Amino acid sequence: MSSEHGSSAKAILYAFLANLGIAITKSGAAFYTNSGSMLAEAIHSYADCVNQVLLYLGLKQGDRPPTAEHPLGFGEVTYFWSFVVALLLFSMGGLFSIYEGWHKLHNPEPLRKVWIALTVLGVAIVLESSSLTGCLHEIRKLRRGRSFGDWLRNTRNAELVVVLGEDIAALAGLVIAFGFLSLAARTGDTRYDALGSIAIGVVLIAVAMFIAARIRTLLIGKSAEPALARALDELISSDPVIEKLLNTITLQMGPKVLLAAKVKMRSGLTIDEAVAHLNALERRIKEAWPEVGWCFVEPDVSD
Repeated sequence: MSSEHGSSAKAILYAFLANLGIAITKSGAAFYTNSGSMLAEAIHSYADCVNQVLLYLGLKQGDRPPTAEHPLGFGEVTYFWSFVVALLLFSMGGLFSIYEGWHKLHNPEPLRKVWIALTVLGVAIVLESSSLTGCLHEIRKLRRGRSFGDWLRNTRNAELVVVLGEDIAALAGLVIAFGFLSLAARTGDTRYDALGSIAIGVVLIAVAMFIAARIRTLLIGKSAEPALARALDELISSDPVIEKLLNTITLQMGPKVLLAAKVKMRSGLTIDEAVAHLNALERRIKEAWPEVGWCFVEPDVSD
């Protein structure tokens, strides 16, 4: 398993373990307190558990070796499952939370033992913070000195983007639920609890739309990260036998990258010499950048 897949798998595991424990605890608290915000949070946590299972399934399916029908492997299946997760976050998490809040707003019910819910939410905030910290730790391994903002804008790692989005949405939802439930307990007005559920739903839908937009670009085909594309161009251009780099095309295929390059070679080479040199160049590219899974360099005189 590649380092990127290893980091993604660890981040998914952190999130799954945290969300499973939180979901069970929230369910009990929602039952005892009759809180709409707490029920919305419980459903959100269960949905996140399902999402993490799907993300891990995508990682395992993406590691399958190439076949005759899929000669470039199955790496892009991770994008499919990441998009499914975004849809589930939108529907199971966001829409249900808004529905529950709307229902409680028009059919208010008294809250019971609010301190139980607030205690659970406080503990959940700590656990969810640890999950987010674990995700950020794995991201730090892959940033290679880049700023977090630069990594987020340019990364092609769909699984980590999804886990990061889920963790941020979960933590924001917990803080919102804690705040609105505290207002409901202090004022005795259960409408605050209902409004908290609606606010949580809005946050989840916003995060789901962000994730879906990011994954959409990968589903339709996207080049390698800009830093890698520049490094590949520099390596090819620096070859003494390459007179001019005419064009390069990169395509992100899950954890691996496909590279196609057209080059103008120094005149006077025989066909055998040119072929041997291009083969050696392709080997050097893969050795320098193991994430390049497929490399095709074509000699030509013009683009």
